[in-house]
Amino acid sequence: MPERRDLQAIREQIEAVDREILAALKRRMDLVEEIARAKLESAAPFRDRSREEQVIGRIRHAAAELGLDPHEIERLYRDIMEMSIGRQQALVRSLEDVPLRVAYQGVEGSFSHLTAQRHYAGRTSGVLLTGHDTFRGAVAAVREGAADFALLPIENTTAGSVHETYDLLAEGGVTITAEVVSQVEHCLLALPGATLEGLRSVISHPQALAQCEAFLRTVPWAVPRTEFDTAGSARKVREGNDPAVAAIASESAARLYGLEVLRRGIQTQEGNYTRFVEVAREATPCPAGAACKTSLLMSLAHQPGALGEVLARFGARGVNLTRIESRPVLGAPWQYRFYLDLEGHAASEPVRTTLEEIGPITTEVRILGTYPSARAPGDEGAAR
Repeated sequence: MPERRDLQAIREQIEAVDREILAALKRRMDLVEEIARAKLESAAPFRDRSREEQVIGRIRHAAAELGLDPHEIERLYRDIMEMSIGRQQALVRSLEDVPLRVAYQGVEGSFSHLTAQRHYAGRTSGVLLTGHDTFRGAVAAVREGAADFALLPIENTTAGSVHETYDLLAEGGVTITAEVVSQVEHCLLALPGATLEGLRSVISHPQALAQCEAFLRTVPWAVPRTEFDTAGSARKVREGNDPAVAAIASESAARLYGLEVLRRGIQTQEGNYTRFVEVAREATPCPAGAACKTSLLMSLAHQPGALGEVLARFGARGVNLTRIESRPVLGAPWQYRFYLDLEGHAASEPVRTTLEEIGPITTEVRILGTYPSARAPGDEGAAR
């Protein structure tokens, strides 16, 4: 009779091989960090797509020689490459002698600027903050390598979603790496000596005007007008030197541009918060032990009950959806994309399995980022 195989012994051998694989992966990540340091010294880009394809080609060939499935090995190594890029990005973020370059929409004193100052404060090497006229300009700086991160408002508890941010995420080229939740306190700012009764117009960013709609109804003689930025509106009031024009902006903007605060806390909701997302070209690892969130973009198959079926699949796996937002697909009338935020890491079993299950009832599913959940509202300062 053939000798019976010892199942437990074989399992122990597999566990030993698994430890060897993990140790080798750790050595690879250490080397990846060395590559990142060398790239920083030479100002080389972190990602070289052509070289990655060369590596994949060699890996497929070596896999075939060993009797392994080249397709499965390619899939595995592409995941390892994404891990490697994330490791490099995390290293840059941790180095105290390399300043971070952060883009935002607005000018000095804007809520986005103030939020970026607080969120990135404390680095020995500092942070280079650069304001842009538009959200698109801030994201373009990241896509082109002129900035490491961009900080963009994505939703407000009073005015709702910032649609342009969602649309920019849909265009691709960036991934969400963090979120920041900040409290908003809007102020009505005017020239020294100006009065509420003497105002004829109030200027600010459309989101700020929307967040202060109830107050604006109490001053119907002051017509709201949109500008590209809150602090930029304050600067315009100062430069225009017209006591009939006021701006909605932060108290910091009042100090910066020499204006008086006519009214404080004019936002409709006292508990008024804005959620910002930080975006980068490459993902960064979620810290061990951190509570993670994942954001998705999804398009549904054109069939009855598709959305309900998707939501049911997430619920059946115990995945908690914290937000769902729909946006029209440009150039395709009456077609919509859905943006979902959920609790958990994209690589976790319940999320990964659910994404596989909903494949047949979707036409597109894209992970926009997995990142640490922000602290509770109120832990940060004021923001847009």
